[in-house]
Amino acid sequence: MIQKLLLRLVSLRLQRVLVVGFVLTTAITILISTPITYRVINNYLAGAQDARVGRDMELAEAFYELKLNDIDATALRLAAEPGVQNNLSPASQGSFNALLALEEEMHNELSILPLNTRRFVVVVDAQGKAVVGRICCKDEQLHLAVPNADWSGLPIVRDVLTEGQAQAATEVIPADVLDWVYLDEQARIALEETPKASPQPFDAREGTGGLAVMGVAPVKSPAGEVIGAILVGHLINNDFTLVDRIKEIAGVDTATIFFGDLRVSTNVLKENGQRAIGTRVSQEVYDRVLLQGQEFTGPAYVVNQWYITRYEPLKDHRGQIVGMLYVGAKQSTFQELVDSFGRQVLLIGGASILLSALIAIPVARSISRPLSDMAQATHQVAEGDWSARVPVYGRGEMGTLAESFNTMVETLRDTNDQLVQKEKLASVGQLAAGVAHEINNPLGSVLLYADILCRETPPGNTQQREDLAMIIKEATRCKTIVTDLLNFSRQNEVLAQTTDLTALLQELAEEVSKKQLYAKVKLTTELDPSVPLIEADPLQLRQAFLNLMNNGAEAMSEGGDLILRTRRGPNAGFVTVEIEDTGTGISEENMKKLFTPFFTTKPIGKGTGLGLAITYGIVKMHQGQISVQSQLGRGTTFTVTLREKLPTREKGAFVGK
Repeated sequence: MIQKLLLRLVSLRLQRVLVVGFVLTTAITILISTPITYRVINNYLAGAQDARVGRDMELAEAFYELKLNDIDATALRLAAEPGVQNNLSPASQGSFNALLALEEEMHNELSILPLNTRRFVVVVDAQGKAVVGRICCKDEQLHLAVPNADWSGLPIVRDVLTEGQAQAATEVIPADVLDWVYLDEQARIALEETPKASPQPFDAREGTGGLAVMGVAPVKSPAGEVIGAILVGHLINNDFTLVDRIKEIAGVDTATIFFGDLRVSTNVLKENGQRAIGTRVSQEVYDRVLLQGQEFTGPAYVVNQWYITRYEPLKDHRGQIVGMLYVGAKQSTFQELVDSFGRQVLLIGGASILLSALIAIPVARSISRPLSDMAQATHQVAEGDWSARVPVYGRGEMGTLAESFNTMVETLRDTNDQLVQKEKLASVGQLAAGVAHEINNPLGSVLLYADILCRETPPGNTQQREDLAMIIKEATRCKTIVTDLLNFSRQNEVLAQTTDLTALLQELAEEVSKKQLYAKVKLTTELDPSVPLIEADPLQLRQAFLNLMNNGAEAMSEGGDLILRTRRGPNAGFVTVEIEDTGTGISEENMKKLFTPFFTTKPIGKGTGLGLAITYGIVKMHQGQISVQSQLGRGTTFTVTLREKLPTREKGAFVGK
């Protein structure tokens, strides 16, 4: 039964088959997938939770890194300022003017920061002693509380002064050092009793010391000697700008920065609505992140509701763990999504089936239309209409098929034109041979007797001598036409021999340069010495290239450039010859009739119209190709492609087909 149904379906029109098939596929898929979907909801929830919290952590780390890079950039900019480099040593020795210059550099740097930016900047000498410093606090700038304090006790400062390399990292600053920059009170946090926390804090300095984002850059003399350093820092304790920025801009539910296992900056709220500053992390997270140095991901009850959390360790410039970065997403958000999905799945399923029917109609039409267009175009081509083309829809399989069809039609048209051209040439050749043989002998007699009469006519009979001279001239022109006809009719055999194409063209160039036709022409050769010897009939090629060169010279009656160019290619086993002129060019209309026998654009009596036809025949006898590119007023380029080896040879002769 199913087989009969399928056979009946296939017998319908393609558009109906596609519509029915699309709707049936959608309906069967929905009916099968609905119960399966319910069973994978929990897996989906877990995956979505992990993906969400992973995305949140990536964003939080990016914002944290931006903050660190901003601090580092400030330190590097100040260290690179000539005013700092030139005045640090004098200022450390007590020069008042140098101190003023350093303060001005720091003031200028801090003045460009956004409002309410909190940051401290300290300039130290080579021993780590403070020379001058500024603290950007709220809307004012303060001087150092202890101007000559020894900052070399901080490992990051000591390492930069010793190694001469800039450093930027998250560092722990003791309370006594924070006092030098008026930040000891901000850093002080009372530790709160926290269920499931470790019995002892991770760092004994928690509660009094501070966690800071720091950048330290060495200041070097022109000789490259370290003469001091620039310290730039931002204290995280009780500063919520970074965590709130992560929440507001990145869309993270909650974010926290820990000093050790102590929350020092967070937007997690306690039940009373205050920030959960001073609370500590659970023992489980403590062990995995702070002790083992690994990330932690999992559900956790934070203050008053469940969160899916992720913790990442924060390290100082030596790679020692000094704190953690936390993000958390509400678990209720995912549960609401699942509940909503369960309520809507049936409605969506029914709507999807209906929608699939509405979508299937235009989709089926878009698929069947290109095929219908192609079928119609095929009939047109079969009836001889070579202009038939199919529209290209997109770049998929249908587009590729349409392009291939159009290319095939163009190729067939070109092949047909070539066959017609060959038939024309063959017919004209046979006719030319017959006509030439019939009139060649009478012309010879006319020339002979006209010459005799001219010799016998007295010099005084001017009129008769002029008439006989005209007869001789016109008969000679007829003789030339007959010779061209005979040459054209004899294009059926190539006396192939090894031919040096470069030498042949060079010889032609030297020969024609002496002719009056080339008096105003600048002849240039660009002959590739790597072009190999080829199998060809040198006499026929000489005639073909001479025809093209003469045509180019005649197109430049007022002078111009004629270039002979050779190269290998376009494919292996082929060579290319180009003859380029800067003459009047050829119109688009005449391009189509260029190689037609007896077609010429020259004035009557100036050409027979056989030169290019003979050239075309010679190239084809050599199994080659000839093409032309031209622009009116700019010139013409003939391109001849020849084989290095002819396909068939018999005793030095190749019969063209």
